[in-house]
Amino acid sequence: MTGTPVLLNRILVGILGVKLLAIGVFLVLLSTVPAVATWWHSWSEGAWQGINQAFNSTRFPGRPESWLWIVLVLVTLLLIGLMVAWVAQQGKGRTNLLVSDDDAGDVAGEVRIGGGVAEQALKHALAERPDLAGATVATYAVNGRPALKVRLLPRQGVAPHLLAAEVATLVDALDTVVGKRTPVLIHIGAGARTRFSRAERVR
Repeated sequence: MTGTPVLLNRILVGILGVKLLAIGVFLVLLSTVPAVATWWHSWSEGAWQGINQAFNSTRFPGRPESWLWIVLVLVTLLLIGLMVAWVAQQGKGRTNLLVSDDDAGDVAGEVRIGGGVAEQALKHALAERPDLAGATVATYAVNGRPALKVRLLPRQGVAPHLLAAEVATLVDALDTVVGKRTPVLIHIGAGARTRFSRAERVR
């Protein structure tokens, strides 16, 4: 429902986790297995000599500096740019506008209702329910149209279909007050407090 690249985030987190796991396993082997330590010392010495040789062979004519430093700086700047772009993609899709419509009355104008109105109304109604361990409401823009996401954390033993139906009734009442039907995603999740299977319902 949001513009956040969830699949990309999971792939990046998975790659990072595998790398950290491999580094951890290698450090354990390096400190506990003498053969690994011997191999590491010989390999690192050869690798360091190769790096020095690469920098020495790529010096500017008549100067001690290597142009590889410029390449490293450019690669670093590229990685920083990619990281900034990735961070900018997180959490996209939120909006503060729920309804925007022209007023056909005596005075021409535009009527706007902020998403906070619906969010606070639903949160207040759900806060009084003893069968919920938690509830959050957020407004998103989906294909240029405002929509609501209601995330519920029911307590153990609560029927998800009954809960979704009751929340849908609250949303219908909200639509009556607002005067316009709003798409809603009802997400029934699980957590340490609920031990409940996940379910979703789109109204």
